[in-house]
Amino acid sequence: MSDNDRSEEDVGPVVNESLPQEDRSDQEQADQYGAPLATPQFKAPSRTIKDLFNPPRNLAAIRQLLFEVADKIELHTHEFNLYWPYVDNVWVRQHRAGSDKTGRYKTDYYACRLQRPTYTPKAVDKARPEGTPTRKKQIREGGKCHMKLKVVRYDGGYQGVTIAQLGDKTEHLHDLDTMDRIKRTTVLMEIARSEVMSGYMPASVYTVMSEDEEKLVAAGGRHLKREDVRNASQAWRQQHKEPLRVHEGYRYDHGNGIVRQDGTISLAQAVTASHVVDSALAYFSGLPPNTLTFPLENRSYLEPYLPRINATINEDGLPHVTLTYATSMDSSLSLAPGIQTHLSGPQSKAMTHFLRSRHDAILVGVRTALADDPALNCRLEGAGGYGGLGWEGQPRPVVIDPAGRWLLTPQTRVIRTVSEGKGKAPWIIMAPGFAIDPNRVEMLRYYGGKHLGLTDYDNKWRLRWEAILKALAAEGVRSVMIEGGGMVINELLSPEQSHLVSSVIVTVAPTYIGRGGVTVSPAPSQDRFGRPQPVLRFKDVRWQSFGEDAVMCARTPNGEGLARPQPPVPVVPRPVSFFNSSIEAHNKLQRQIPAPEPPGP
Repeated sequence: MSDNDRSEEDVGPVVNESLPQEDRSDQEQADQYGAPLATPQFKAPSRTIKDLFNPPRNLAAIRQLLFEVADKIELHTHEFNLYWPYVDNVWVRQHRAGSDKTGRYKTDYYACRLQRPTYTPKAVDKARPEGTPTRKKQIREGGKCHMKLKVVRYDGGYQGVTIAQLGDKTEHLHDLDTMDRIKRTTVLMEIARSEVMSGYMPASVYTVMSEDEEKLVAAGGRHLKREDVRNASQAWRQQHKEPLRVHEGYRYDHGNGIVRQDGTISLAQAVTASHVVDSALAYFSGLPPNTLTFPLENRSYLEPYLPRINATINEDGLPHVTLTYATSMDSSLSLAPGIQTHLSGPQSKAMTHFLRSRHDAILVGVRTALADDPALNCRLEGAGGYGGLGWEGQPRPVVIDPAGRWLLTPQTRVIRTVSEGKGKAPWIIMAPGFAIDPNRVEMLRYYGGKHLGLTDYDNKWRLRWEAILKALAAEGVRSVMIEGGGMVINELLSPEQSHLVSSVIVTVAPTYIGRGGVTVSPAPSQDRFGRPQPVLRFKDVRWQSFGEDAVMCARTPNGEGLARPQPPVPVVPRPVSFFNSSIEAHNKLQRQIPAPEPPGP
C-alpha cells in the first residue's frame, strides 16, 4: 500500500522528532505532577507552498555550492538567510566563537552532520508519558565525514557572510543526495507545517508538494515521505483536533489516495502562473536599470588576452596585469586634466565591465579617483548586485594615493556602491610619512576597505610598480585590471615597466579631442647610441569593432609578463684611433651638408 493509499486513520500518530527537548520535558512534567500546562503557542511558519513552487534563483546549483564549499564563498546576509536553510540538513553548528572587539564580526563553526558518532537505539526505550507514542528511532551512521566550516558574519558598512573550510581543504565522503535521504531541510518541514496549519490533510499536502518533482528535488525533497509531513505538524495537531480537508481541486479517491479532480490544473501550475504575470517583464525583474549586457559571441575574441579562470601568481610573484583604457584618435584620454570625458560607446563600455568581471582587482591612480569619482565596480548582468550571487564578478578597487589626497566620505560613489551591495570597498596604497585622520582609517575599515603602506621607491622617489603588484599578490589578488589615468598608463608603457604588463586592451573612439588633452605618450626612448627609437611595439595584435569603436588586443613583447626584458647592452668605451676619428669627422661633415631639394613635378 503506497503512502497515498491510506487515509488519515490508517496511520498511527508519529511524533515529531524535531520537537524541542524542552517541550517534551514540559509534557513529562505535566504527566508526572498532574498539573496542566499552558497550551503552547505555535509560531506561524515563515515559508509556504509558494516558496516551493517559486524557489530562489538557481537553487539546485547553489545548494551544491554550499554543500561542497570548494572555495571561499561570500554572500550578502539576506542571501545567506535565504539559501542556508536549504542545506541545514548537511551542516550542524558546533559552537559560536562570539564577536570581535568591534562587535561587527561574529563567527560560527559548523561540521558535517555525518561527523557525529553512529547512533544505535537502545534495546529498551525509556518510559514515555501515557498517551505519547514511542519514537521510531533508526540507526544513523556517523563518523563518516570530517568537513568543517568557519562562517563569519559582518555587520558594518555592508552586511555579508563569508563561508570557508576550516583547516586543510577536503571533500565530503558522500554526496548531497545522501544527506537529503537522511535528513529533511528546515524549508521543506516548514512548508509542510504551514499547509497543515492552514487546515489541509498531510496526505493532501504530500500530494501537492510532490506534483512538481523538479522543484521538489532542487529543494532537497527527493526522498520526502508522507510521514515527514505528519512529523512536521504533529506538535500542532496535538493541540488542534479540528477536521482537516484536502486542497481545493483535489479529492480523496479510495485506493488511489489524494488525486486531482478532472479539468483542474495542479496547485503547482496555479502558483507558478500567478507569480509570473508577464514573462518579458520577469526577465528584467530585480535587475538595476543601469545593468549592462555583453554578448557571448564577443567574449571569445577577448578570451586569449584575459587571465585564466583559476589564475595563479607567476614565478616572479606577480599577478596577471591587463592594461586597458579608452582613447581618442589623437591618443587623448580626456579634454584636460581633471575633466571627466566619455569616449567609449555602449558596446565597448559593456566590454569594459566584462573585463572587470574577469579580474580580482581594478586599479586607478588618485587623479582619476578625484576627477571622476568612479564606482569602480562591475555592472554586467550576472555580477553581484546585478543578478549575481554575493560579490561574484565584482573586482576589488585599488587606488594609488601615496600622499593620502583622496578624501573618502559615505557620499563618495564607491562607498555608496558598497552600501548598496553592488561593489567592494577600496584598498588605498599609500607611502609612509603622511598623517591620516584616524577617523578616515576607521571609516574605510567600516565599509570593508583598508590602507596598504609601501616603502619601496624608484630612483625618482615614486612607489615602484613591481612592489605595488607584489603587495596585491600577497593579499591574494591574482589578476589586476589597470584603467588609468594618464600618468599610470604612460609609466606602465615605458621600457622599464612594460614587462609587468601581460596584455593590453585599448578602445579607440572615432573622436578627436584636440590639443591640451591628457594624452597617452610614454617618455621617449633611445638606443645605446643615443638615437631615438620606438618605446614599445606590441605583439599578437588583433582588432575588433564594437559599435563605432575599434578595440585592439595585444600582448607586451615579453608575453605574459613572466620574464623581464634584458637590460640594454652597456656601451663599452673604445680606444680612440685614427680610423675612428676619421669616421666621426666624416659623419660630422655629412650632417653639415644641406639635404637636396625634392624633385619638382
